[in-house]
Amino acid sequence: MADQHPSYYYYILLSLTGLLSLIALRAVFRKISSTVHHPPSPASLPIIGHLHLLAPIPHQSLHKLANRHGPLIRVLLGSVPCVVVSSADVAREFLKTHEASFSNRPQLAIVDRITYGSQDFSFAPYGPYWKFMKKLCMTELLSGPRIDSLLPARREELRRLVALVLRKAERKESVNVGNELTKMAMNVVTRMMMSTTCSDSGGEADEMAKVVKEMAELTGKFNLSDYIWFCKNLDLQGFGKRVDEVHRRFDSLVERIIKEHEEDRKGEGKAKQSAAKDLLHVLLNISQDPNAEMKLTRENIKAFILVMSLSLSLI
Repeated sequence: MADQHPSYYYYILLSLTGLLSLIALRAVFRKISSTVHHPPSPASLPIIGHLHLLAPIPHQSLHKLANRHGPLIRVLLGSVPCVVVSSADVAREFLKTHEASFSNRPQLAIVDRITYGSQDFSFAPYGPYWKFMKKLCMTELLSGPRIDSLLPARREELRRLVALVLRKAERKESVNVGNELTKMAMNVVTRMMMSTTCSDSGGEADEMAKVVKEMAELTGKFNLSDYIWFCKNLDLQGFGKRVDEVHRRFDSLVERIIKEHEEDRKGEGKAKQSAAKDLLHVLLNISQDPNAEMKLTRENIKAFILVMSLSLSLI
């Protein structure tokens, strides 16, 4: 047999060295991972983890698991590790003592798409932008002066509700009080946001209510791509086209509302613009202020309005 070229043995030696290095590294990482003390966890299945343990009413299933394994347990939602807390003392550690470490929301494919890449308030990463938007909510949307300024609107919506109930009573017709109270709350808050109400049948607010309802249904769907790692880039359930279509409708609608506000602002002095009529005016003021603490883009404004509307739909 002819002698092998020296480089042949060099490559063999290099391959063996690399293989031994990988084996050694794997052993080290196994040792390190074995020292990590995870919370108690029920037996899991490959790929789906503990998804098979969650019934149609998940919180009841988690309550049963907590009774069996304790107030702090670890579950795998497919390939996504989660911690379930069912004790007030442990929850305080998460939500108060270590708040900064657990303030981020998970990035879900559907939510990320409809919120313009998580540029809203609820799903934005914890940081300066999130803190700014939180402060904006407290000072402009939920502040005492803003609540007081909406007193006439609340009274008007309350009168509308009472009048509706009286008409139904005179006709001896039934009325879904829960639905009407929800509509009243939505009307008040949409007035705060955009100076319009969902009672404007056939108008923009009525159309927005329908679009937001569809969005809320989509965000509540279980999406395989969020939990099964090899499905991440696959749209096996066909949500992609539906999300894109409803997002397009919302974007077109809110763009019209923004343009109406911008037209309303034309010809007004800075003093009038600073005395904003609603939250959308406030956001537009900030976006056009070169000295603002945080620069807001068009998509930031749309995403903010969207999430506020989604929150209303869940009342």
